[in-house]
Amino acid sequence: MSFSLIRLELARSPEFPDGAGNRGYEIKAPLTADGVLDESAWREAKENCTVRRFWQGEPDQEGQLIHTRHRTWAFSYEAGEEDDTPLFHLESHKFVAGEYLSIHEQDGDTLTYRVVRVTPLKGL
Repeated sequence: MSFSLIRLELARSPEFPDGAGNRGYEIKAPLTADGVLDESAWREAKENCTVRRFWQGEPDQEGQLIHTRHRTWAFSYEAGEEDDTPLFHLESHKFVAGEYLSIHEQDGDTLTYRVVRVTPLKGL
């Protein structure tokens, strides 16, 4: 099982023409050799699969990377589904520096993030 720390930062947008390195997510998750989330490894160690949302001017949010009963990935910050942040098509997305993905935020906006770093973790 190969765990990695994945850093996503807000990509360029009309509001942030240069992107924003102080707004994003850090995810600890198992990846396959080609950089895709490893669902079977996640099932074995899901308690170690975490997310931290950092956003300038707001407190960090810490939660879990979950796989929902609807067969989608999500970030969950509390028990229940009310606060889940769904991640569409994440089962086939490659976490490789330079790639982009969209996240449907809790406030209803869908924002694009860039994978800036994928660091292998030892001991998880």
